[in-house]
Amino acid sequence: MNQLFKVKAFIKNDQGGNKAGVYLFADDLTDQEMLEIAKNLGYSETAFVMKGKVADFKVRFFTPTNEVDLCGHATISTFHVLRKLDIIGDSIYTQETKAGILKVNVILGQVYMQQLPPQYIEEVSQDIISKTFNHIEFHESLKPYVVSTGIKEIFVPVKNNQILNQLNPNIQEMIKTSHAYGAIGMHVFALDDEVDASGRNFAPVVGIIEESATGTSNGALACYLHKFYKKKHFYTLKQGYSMHQPSELKVYVDYKSSKITDVWVGGISKIIE
Repeated sequence: MNQLFKVKAFIKNDQGGNKAGVYLFADDLTDQEMLEIAKNLGYSETAFVMKGKVADFKVRFFTPTNEVDLCGHATISTFHVLRKLDIIGDSIYTQETKAGILKVNVILGQVYMQQLPPQYIEEVSQDIISKTFNHIEFHESLKPYVVSTGIKEIFVPVKNNQILNQLNPNIQEMIKTSHAYGAIGMHVFALDDEVDASGRNFAPVVGIIEESATGTSNGALACYLHKFYKKKHFYTLKQGYSMHQPSELKVYVDYKSSKITDVWVGGISKIIE
């Protein structure tokens, strides 16, 4: 059986999405071998699937430069491959990751990944963010904030989609600011008339300049919107349009008395090779 699959997660109308590698039966690989495979494949992340001791599966995630705790689109891709190969059926599964043991729901051709309840860590001043982006125009009331549902990122609300798509970041300044806040990068977004928000994701601390669909980031973005903008259960978010890779992500947020208890991020995937 082929062990390495190339997958696109969070596609919209069979287009766009974010590419991930999925390597099955990776139990005997060394860390260096996994890193080498991820580097040779060249995608933002590659998932390595192993037998689980405390969960149904153990999954590790590597960028071309290092291991990360969790990756949304690679998780979605992983369970899409497992379902397509009939290794699993439609059900809820657990995966052991460095971010914790998380649930994955496989249902009717889609995969939804559970994320950790959000941590709202601290506000970041607009002056600091302006060092990374020239000519940025911020949203008039929403503020930049560090949020995590497994991975810390700085969420930056801008005025509109035109501003969003014109941004050209200073990557070295972004790395400097991200390090200062313990984040891997920035997720810049604008409220959107068609969906809840459209975004661009930059994670240069882990070697990703920009990617087209980021599951962990959009889960945290939904939590940001829930706290600071509009409380509801379902969010539709888009990403990748500036890269000509239109992607759509669905987020379900469960909450009681305004406190979020559960976050699920999902979408549609396809195997491309």
